Amino acid sequence: MSENNYFKRQDRLKQQLGKLKLDGILLTNLTNIRYVCGFTGSTASCLITNEGSFFISDGRYDVQANEQVKGMDCFIDFGTHFSIIEKNNLIKNGMKLGFEADHVSVAQHKEMTKIFPDVKWKLTSMLLENLQAVKDQSELDAIRTAVEITDAIYNEILPMLKPGITEKEIANHLVMRYRQESDGEAYEPIVAGGPNGALPHVVPSDRPFKKGDFIVIDAAAKIAGYHADMTRTPLLGKATEKHKEIYAAVLGAQLAGCKAAKAGVSCKDMDSVTRDFITKKGYGKYYNHGTGHGLGLEIHTEPRLSQLSNQVLQVNNVVTIEPGIYIAGWGGVRIEDDIIIQKDGCEILNKTTKELVVLN
Repeated sequence: MSENNYFKRQDRLKQQLGKLKLDGILLTNLTNIRYVCGFTGSTASCLITNEGSFFISDGRYDVQANEQVKGMDCFIDFGTHFSIIEKNNLIKNGMKLGFEADHVSVAQHKEMTKIFPDVKWKLTSMLLENLQAVKDQSELDAIRTAVEITDAIYNEILPMLKPGITEKEIANHLVMRYRQESDGEAYEPIVAGGPNGALPHVVPSDRPFKKGDFIVIDAAAKIAGYHADMTRTPLLGKATEKHKEIYAAVLGAQLAGCKAAKAGVSCKDMDSVTRDFITKKGYGKYYNHGTGHGLGLEIHTEPRLSQLSNQVLQVNNVVTIEPGIYIAGWGGVRIEDDIIIQKDGCEILNKTTKELVVLN
């Protein structure tokens, strides 16, 4: 990613800080730090003020920080991040600084108020997360590539789905292929056959597939830290009327969700579109999660498509549409695409068929 992208992100953040009448912000969440400066290590803080932008970490990341961090002066030293900031006089008395209330522990808050008693600390919530919800072109390109790889590897594994093959065997193969073709798996794959498919986030087991199983496969690749997320549910063996009915209900809801998605639609209404469809088919009580979520440097980001959301879709949000039906003791069906929100509709990134795939 070009250095200019990080400068633009830092400028957008500073504009938000100006609206909040803050002199700066202390960032401690690693995903947010990666977003604003490019650092991918496991410990860091960033201090962004009107007087400058500063990256703070320890000696393990000296070389990595100098290679990755864009648009910030690096301070690498021993001690806590707060002590490094104090030692280098990066915070002036009387400053009004924000901090990430969603990510700062009680212990951290106690330390920073003790070391900087003359700073006016103001909590912020979801500031960076909301900025990240609207993707720039480099982010869209990364997600698009991750989805293309996800599609291709899913099609590769379909011939492997046979009676006697276990959930773990397929999950392990998916992980291997993602690591060969991308930056790795976007999350631990969900592979669930038969009754296990009734658990939306089940861990793959040693259960072998059997004839009559719906097989929920929720797995994806990531590129440059950006996650894809796809679910398909093929059927092993002959489809019964129950298989067809439940699959059709989920597919109809998923297609309706994709059709409704565009800028200006509330996330709550998006959830209602898919939920109402499944409810009218008689399976509403078996749909037990939200319609979708944002994608980015984390697998679940803003905005959230649920009945609890007060957000509205914006151009260049990237979200999932993933309704499902889960019946305990029998199985489940989920169909999920990644979409880019546009002014008058959406672009569906996944090209893998959503029609019922029956494997003999």
